Amino acid sequence: MKKVSGLVLAAFLVLAGCGQGNTPDNTQGGANTPNAGNNNIAQQENNGAAEPSADPVTLKIGASATPHAEILEAIAPALEEQGVTLDIIEFSEYVLPNVQLYEGDLDANFFQHLPYLETFNEERGYDLVSVAGVHIEPFGVYSDSLQSIDELEDGAKIAIPNDPSNGGRALLLLAQHGLITLDEAAGVNVTVAEITDNPRNFEFVELEAATLPRILDEVALAAINTNYALEADLNPTEDALFIEDEESPYVNIIATRPDNQDDEAIRKLIEALHSPEVESFIEETYQGAVVPAFQ
Repeated sequence: MKKVSGLVLAAFLVLAGCGQGNTPDNTQGGANTPNAGNNNIAQQENNGAAEPSADPVTLKIGASATPHAEILEAIAPALEEQGVTLDIIEFSEYVLPNVQLYEGDLDANFFQHLPYLETFNEERGYDLVSVAGVHIEPFGVYSDSLQSIDELEDGAKIAIPNDPSNGGRALLLLAQHGLITLDEAAGVNVTVAEITDNPRNFEFVELEAATLPRILDEVALAAINTNYALEADLNPTEDALFIEDEESPYVNIIATRPDNQDDEAIRKLIEALHSPEVESFIEETYQGAVVPAFQ
């Protein structure tokens, strides 16, 4: 697989959800990102930092293993000093973190982008809310058999995620590179049914996002979320045939419920995640595969 060409991520040094956790792991393996386990932000600068909480609290937050839980682990010591203990629960798929947040088993989660949350809310009748944007994970297209997109044969199998937001994201990226044409009115959740032109008769295989790295040898191309790519030892900036650029709208967010979105502990969590220390941690740890995008 070739290095990414034609898309500029050089302006950023570094960028769904997830490793073994408290849910059945039927989706993916472990992560292996450089220095991820040794870059805890033990202390943050105190200028302008939030004061310690009068009553220490524990914030139970669900997260994908890479990079979400790693980022949370990096800020945990600084939050502890402010009276907020993070109880980080790792999940290996995208549904349960929202279900458990809605049902009150979690206080927040960190694994998804806003289009996914909005689609999930609409489908389930939930009212979960985004309280902060943290980073972008540029979405990439990978191959085990091709060194260049020019080698792609007519009728080839292309695997994409089967959830609406990530499936649409994959199709938009393929259309951007001229492989298909989509209905312009379809929006970000465009589906395979809304492909208006497929002149090379590509066959689209829709599977759970977490499984895609494992079936690379069965398809010509697979569009893979960066957190799953990282956990499969794929480097998005080196291994993807092509990838989203820094203009991607898919910022990964902290989600909570309306009843706790203004809690002091949530506010302290957001302040810690939006710190210069976290920006440096992301840049140094993920080397362009994860890009800070504080909102």
